[in-house]
Amino acid sequence: MTGVLNVMLWTLIAGLSGSLPLAYWIGLWALGVDIRRYGDGNPGAMNVKRAGGWRWFIPALLLEFLKGAIPLWLARFGGGLSGWALLPPAMAAPLGHAQSPWLGGKGGKAIAVTFGVWSGLTEWRVPMLMGSIFALTLRLTPPESRAVRIGMLILSGLLLVAGGMGWAHPSMAAISIGHTLLLFWTHRRS
Repeated sequence: MTGVLNVMLWTLIAGLSGSLPLAYWIGLWALGVDIRRYGDGNPGAMNVKRAGGWRWFIPALLLEFLKGAIPLWLARFGGGLSGWALLPPAMAAPLGHAQSPWLGGKGGKAIAVTFGVWSGLTEWRVPMLMGSIFALTLRLTPPESRAVRIGMLILSGLLLVAGGMGWAHPSMAAISIGHTLLLFWTHRRS
């Protein structure tokens, strides 16, 4: 398969995987509710927690994470993608989540799937750092504060960019900038 076709294939796989509203489906099938009626109205894992508690939150979060991690890990290690070739699939998974065709183009905020993508790209290095910052931010400040969310996004974005700049290929910085912009966009009404 030519390089361009390989990139297109993995971009399609990542986009389709990202578009699957798995947390939303857990809400429908396991809880019998539309989780978009809870919390911030998004079809993500946090609203599964609000609707059904920790018992359903953990699998929802894990599935949302894996739909970003698995395709990127497979693209790297199975599909042989590296460098700039990783940019399209790395963006496709969170974009698929944010604009899910399964939900009429209305998806979630793409946090878990973005963590998953970075796990697939960096073998857990960036998500561990971002997760620590996120947990510390939530622990030290009230979660309903808009300023906290924006601050967390800025800090996470800066960490992504700084982390991306530290790897061998500049494509990681481009991916981190793209993800930062996407996260700002998906949180614009938070």
